[in-house]
Amino acid sequence: MAGHSQFKNIMHRKGAQDARRARQFAKLIREITVSARQGLPDPAFNPRLRAAVMAARQANMPKDTVDRAIKKAIGAGAGEDYAEVRYEGYGPAGVAVIVEALTDNRNRTASDVRSAFAKHGGALGETNSVSFLFSRLGAIRYPAAAADPDAMLEAAIEAGAENVESGPDGHEVTCAADDFFAVRDALEAKFGEPESARLDWRPSTTVALDEERAASVMKLLDALDESDDVQNVYANFEISEAVMERLSA
Repeated sequence: MAGHSQFKNIMHRKGAQDARRARQFAKLIREITVSARQGLPDPAFNPRLRAAVMAARQANMPKDTVDRAIKKAIGAGAGEDYAEVRYEGYGPAGVAVIVEALTDNRNRTASDVRSAFAKHGGALGETNSVSFLFSRLGAIRYPAAAADPDAMLEAAIEAGAENVESGPDGHEVTCAADDFFAVRDALEAKFGEPESARLDWRPSTTVALDEERAASVMKLLDALDESDDVQNVYANFEISEAVMERLSA
């Protein structure tokens, strides 16, 4: 396992569960709000909003909360005006980090992100300073029971996907970012709603971390995730299962 998925696993260790859940809901609501403003307020006709609503359901957000976020987005005045911002930099041990944010105050968010990097042994860089180490792609996951590997591969190829990895834990279909919504919708029509579907940054190279360096990187990623403005954090590291177990203890 690598990068952000490991970070999320370690994040769910003991303590602070309620606070983390509240932050997660706040970020999902912000994404729903921005998505609804950028297109039609109906998820059936707004691919980005549909993806945001799907993510909210997967996080067990109540339907009423989702509906209120959409109504607020299209209501009179419509509240804050959020901008999409991406930050890039290096963390401890030369780990490349991409931070995606939705903010109504660029100066505040930039200051918070820069402070987190500096405090935890990293350095914020210029735009595109590390993104060349990643690929931007769509990732769609289905449980193993959704289809046998051959059926999933055939459907994914027909939908325009680039790759399928199938195993006991399920199927992951990946595609070009520009094809994401079309591939997702084609697979959903055949197999039903996926477990998850999102645009992702996947590292092309990774940095192996020992326990000490892994702990330092986790502190940086945790600090970034605590910002209300930060939506997603991606990093190109590898941590062994043994080190993960010790960090999670």
